[in-house]
Amino acid sequence: MDQILSLAAENLLSPIILFFVLGFAAAYAKSDLTVPEAVAKAMSLYLLFAIGFKGGASVASHGVDTTLILSLVAGVVLSFVLPLIAFALLRVMSGLDVTNAAAVAAHYGSISIVTFVAGTSVLDSAGLAGEGFMVAVAAAMEAPAILAALWLIARYGDKSNSEEMDGELLREILLNGSIVLLIGSFLIGAITGADGLARIESFIVAPFQGVLCLFLLDMGLVAGRGLRSAAGVLRPGLLAFGIVMPLVGSLFGLAAGMLIGLSAGGVALFMVLSASASYIAVPAAMRVALPEANPSIYLTLSLGVTFPFNLTLGIPIYLAIARTVTGG
Repeated sequence: MDQILSLAAENLLSPIILFFVLGFAAAYAKSDLTVPEAVAKAMSLYLLFAIGFKGGASVASHGVDTTLILSLVAGVVLSFVLPLIAFALLRVMSGLDVTNAAAVAAHYGSISIVTFVAGTSVLDSAGLAGEGFMVAVAAAMEAPAILAALWLIARYGDKSNSEEMDGELLREILLNGSIVLLIGSFLIGAITGADGLARIESFIVAPFQGVLCLFLLDMGLVAGRGLRSAAGVLRPGLLAFGIVMPLVGSLFGLAAGMLIGLSAGGVALFMVLSASASYIAVPAAMRVALPEANPSIYLTLSLGVTFPFNLTLGIPIYLAIARTVTGG
């Protein structure tokens, strides 16, 4: 417990967390502080490119082996299974209808790449490093959760209102910009290896933390505005789910990482991925697949409740548990 509290206190005083808090507080106080949409988009592209390329370069040094393959398989399985667990919890804890419960559940099987990036930053500060291929696992965990939500609708929902897996939806899932850039930069990093990383290191390593701070300032603004506007929609059961589900997901990530035999850093990152909730790829897909679902519920829960929880308390908890269990 002392280790968790120490890590949480250290994390809360890190620049990336404090910039998120600044944005959240400014939005909640109705300040006119804002980040231009084009700038926010550029920062998002930069972060995806940097984390993907560095992960690919790390894999080039590590090589493709059984551990990598098992991690990818485990990520895909978890991404499909976790929404089923989230759906059951939502039906018990909040009484949401099937459509909204399935839409929310999809977010909790997919991942938040920014939470993943923040997790790697905390690991670096703690002197730990996860396996470089975990960024590939992150990419693999984007789409299966969306398929799980569609299965839930087909199984429990009103068949007349459910969307079929048509070409538009498939394109939304497989060619989502964040997935394409993350996988593409990962592959380029894997092809060019250490030599490629050395050529652009000054661009993707040194400025990374500063860009992440500004991006989290924008995320704080978005989360604060969303939570303020959706205050009447988020009932106590939903708010509790936004904190309980990440903890449940992290335990599945812990089990997967331990069974595969990952390092302490790798186990921690698997827990972070399993505990995070998408707020980019899945909302875009839900607009196509389940247009009748309420975005105020699924987007505010993932970005306004789970995201801040993971940034402030969740990541230190996952790291402390991973260290304790692995002895790292």
